[in-house]
Amino acid sequence: MLPTLRGLGRRVRQTFGISAPRMAVRTHLSWRWRAPALLALFALIAGMWWWGFDFGQFLSGFNRGAVAEKQAKLDAEDAALKAENIRLRGKLAALESELNVTRGAQATLSQQVLNLQSENTQMQEDLAFLRTLFSDSGKPGTVSIQHLKAEKDRDDVYRFSMLVVRGGNPSDEFSGQLTLLANVAAGGRSSTLTLPDDQPDTATALTLKFKYYQRVEGTFRVPPGGQLRSLQARVVEPGQPLPKATRNLNLM
Repeated sequence: MLPTLRGLGRRVRQTFGISAPRMAVRTHLSWRWRAPALLALFALIAGMWWWGFDFGQFLSGFNRGAVAEKQAKLDAEDAALKAENIRLRGKLAALESELNVTRGAQATLSQQVLNLQSENTQMQEDLAFLRTLFSDSGKPGTVSIQHLKAEKDRDDVYRFSMLVVRGGNPSDEFSGQLTLLANVAAGGRSSTLTLPDDQPDTATALTLKFKYYQRVEGTFRVPPGGQLRSLQARVVEPGQPLPKATRNLNLM
């Protein structure tokens, strides 16, 4: 009986005493409840972090609303400046187009002025010729050379022009030939060209056949790098040893 009670007491101490093994009670929770709980916990942590971030910015003087308002204002100003830029570009294109039209009109007017000046010069020459013609009306048979000119046309080529006038009131035509003596400097040396002998292609331009007057124009060549110093024009009548008229032009 006694050993039985001792064994029972030992068993009770082992079960409920200090040396008794520990027992844990756990409640089983399914995943369909655990997942929403975890999501809610994460959302709570994120909200607290975001609230703490905003609150920290507020304490440091950063106002998100003011920044957003300023950003919107800057965006509006940027859009307005872009629109103004587009408008100014269009206006600039229109002004450039108008300027080109004005320049074209100015170039046309300049050309017209040059043409009028040339026509005016020609009319003055014709007027001088008529005056000469009337002044020599009492000198029948007189031949003179008026308005002798020579200028460089292009490299090594010169253009000449003159007016050959017959005085009085002739009833027949005058036939003759112009002879040009061109003094040319080239390479430190001076030489004389006799036209049309030295350049037969000028013979046609220098042939004279007229009743009252004849305008003579043409070109002749000089040696490479040559400069025309003087030009002498002579009117020669067939069968006559002396020229009927002579005119000199000094260029240098």
